[in-house]
Amino acid sequence: MRSFFLLVTLLSLSASTGAIAEPTPPQQRSGTPQEQRACAHDVQKYCRPVMNQDDLTVLACLQQNRPKLTHACNQVLVSHGQ
Repeated sequence: MRSFFLLVTLLSLSASTGAIAEPTPPQQRSGTPQEQRACAHDVQKYCRPVMNQDDLTVLACLQQNRPKLTHACNQVLVSHGQ
């Protein structure tokens, strides 16, 4: 469940960059600001083609790109059981 909220957070960050047409309202964000910052670059860099898809698709993308993820983002995933 925390993974779902983490991905909502990551998608919310993407929305703030203009990558998604309608941003997610702040009350739906989850994860600490540090966690959000830790993975924002990785999501944009490796998962841009699927950023508009569901959260599980983005999570799968991050997992597929695990060897390329920054240490910080990898640690966020580990801390959420991924």
